[in-house]
Amino acid sequence: MAVFVLDNAGKPLMPCSEKRARLLLARGRARVHRMLPFVIRLVDRQAASCAVQPLRIKLDPGSKTTGLALVRDTPHINTDTGEIQRVAVVLNLVELIHRGRSISEALTARRAMRRRRRGNLRYRAPRFLNRTKPAGRLAPSLQHRVDTTLTWVTRIQRWAPIAAISSELVRFDMQAIENPEIAGVGYQQGTLAGYEVREYLLAKWGRKCAYCSAEHIPLQIEHIHPKALGGTNRITNLAIACQPCNQRKGAQPIAVFLAKQPAKLAAILAQAKRPLKDAAAVNATRWALVNALKATGVPMELASGGHTKYNRTRLGIPKTHALDAVCVGDVAQVQTWQKPTLAVKCTGRGSYQRTRLDKYGFPRGYLMRTKRVQGFQTGDMVRAEVLTGKKAGVYVGRVAVRATGSFNIQRVGDVVQGIAHRYCQLIQRSDGYGYARIASTKGVVRTGTATLSALSLPDLKDRVSRAN
Repeated sequence: MAVFVLDNAGKPLMPCSEKRARLLLARGRARVHRMLPFVIRLVDRQAASCAVQPLRIKLDPGSKTTGLALVRDTPHINTDTGEIQRVAVVLNLVELIHRGRSISEALTARRAMRRRRRGNLRYRAPRFLNRTKPAGRLAPSLQHRVDTTLTWVTRIQRWAPIAAISSELVRFDMQAIENPEIAGVGYQQGTLAGYEVREYLLAKWGRKCAYCSAEHIPLQIEHIHPKALGGTNRITNLAIACQPCNQRKGAQPIAVFLAKQPAKLAAILAQAKRPLKDAAAVNATRWALVNALKATGVPMELASGGHTKYNRTRLGIPKTHALDAVCVGDVAQVQTWQKPTLAVKCTGRGSYQRTRLDKYGFPRGYLMRTKRVQGFQTGDMVRAEVLTGKKAGVYVGRVAVRATGSFNIQRVGDVVQGIAHRYCQLIQRSDGYGYARIASTKGVVRTGTATLSALSLPDLKDRVSRAN
């Protein structure tokens, strides 16, 4: 991954490699500005004396995860046509994991507990009409997706010279999906024909065969009510099936094909009518996100999800949220996309609620009045070096504080319990996000960066203290 670089005044410069960042830090020419994502600040350089190249942020908005990619656009001349094409050189990949579902569940629980409390106050006047909803209001779980995406776009703008933004306007073109025979849609007759419908169906049916649940094999679009018997191309009449199932079904009605499997028949018919909630969530926030990004004043490019899949398939790039973002918009080639991905999970900044309630809404316990213990707060990134005992070793991760001073450190995949606070060294204060690095090969996941792991404890303590 590229390391973000700032000049001595805090203005963004061109990102550099991890190796170059280590050399700058070792020679005293740079200081650590931020650990995750890793940002360094030069001590002997100003932006006016450095040449920068315009970079582009690409976004693939999703209901659960939003992919972000930082790329450098390089012009390329097609020798066959003489056309100037855009080549994307990937610098950084980020996957932003939203917490919209947890927000919705928390609000539901709060509403139920509030109703229980007010049920004891029979003399209180009704208050069911005191909360008005302004026009254009989004639900908190949806507004969260817009706000967190805009937050990370703004952060990257502070760390890199951003000149343009590319984003998907819609995950799925619902008009083209609901009315495949509609005239006047250009890509219905071009190279993008069918990509919107196919991608929607793959997401709706979980990328499995509707009849045998086979995975990781080529899947085909299949008519639930056969087209030979009057079936239409409406989205409610389409499913995804593997080739053997599609051939066995042929032109049979689904009731005949699954006559001996009534449970499977009922499940398929119900799934066919069920809308895709993730697509609805993305479509509900599409214009709010676009308007928020336009407010940054950076030129924008908008594209559809079908175009993104067409680019990814044409370029032979694996499907991840971050790599989908690389393929958004106009791109002829993609270079250096085999990079680790920084997974950023929205965790929140804790809760104001200091009382634990049971399932009926009655108090069952109380939390500490203060959130910090021995200078640490839940969510802080720490590095604990235990020299002796059963838990001897070095642990890097998010800390969960306890009043006793014995903390838990959450790493990727496990939790280390009972680490005394005196072994913990603060790396970065809690900012409402959890970080993990996903390697580009074999799905290896680890916390932190290569630069972070190369620093010793005294060196790390000195550099972080100077940066803060």
